[in-house]
Amino acid sequence: MSSRLIGVGVGPGDPELVTVKGVNALRAADVVVVPVLDSGERGRAEATVLHYVPAEKVVRVVFALNERTDRARREAAWDAAGERVAGLLREHGSVAFATIGDPNVYSTFTYLAQTVVELVPDTAVETVPGITAMQDLAARSGAVLTEGTEPLTLVPVTAGAAVLKDALAGPGTVVAYKFGRQAGEVAEALRETGRIGDAVWGSALGLPEESVRPAAELDGAPLPYLSTLIAPPRRDGGRGGKL
Repeated sequence: MSSRLIGVGVGPGDPELVTVKGVNALRAADVVVVPVLDSGERGRAEATVLHYVPAEKVVRVVFALNERTDRARREAAWDAAGERVAGLLREHGSVAFATIGDPNVYSTFTYLAQTVVELVPDTAVETVPGITAMQDLAARSGAVLTEGTEPLTLVPVTAGAAVLKDALAGPGTVVAYKFGRQAGEVAEALRETGRIGDAVWGSALGLPEESVRPAAELDGAPLPYLSTLIAPPRRDGGRGGKL
């Protein structure tokens, strides 16, 4: 029987937003892996998982989650994480990897799965979708992500503020992930493109330190790294005007 590696999306942080299928996958797996930084501190994925599985079933694996400048160090960390998970698969057969949000949206799981399959070729890789931060922020703020024929553009601001500005100049709603460290540039881009009035941002969604605020209040001060922004387009056509 082949080994099974299941990427499970556990949502943005609110344990009530883990799907029933996600909970079942976590409980059915022999081991649940959670990513941690080099510091070894408990991450958001682990905090969510512990609402549904016992701590003795959870294994922390170190990832260079914020490493963007030292490629050699980043790749070495991926290799080490892959080796660790491959060893768990050989020992247990079924491993779930818990990732915040969705395992197919800007997730470390993608890189992990590629590495593990090279090490354990008979591994069957599966994913269980999770609620994303943009969905949670839309629900908490009342922002509508899309109407009618509007497109939806998702931009990681780690790609640069210029990429966000290009998206804001286009049609439809723009969602920005990981913009906290460039909050000042993001606010400037929103103002330049006339998008700041209806835009909202949020961080730590579903957690005690949650913050959901109008983007117009951005003052350039750095925000938490995992902050999310929703910038809807102008909607002047009334009900159904975008159909």
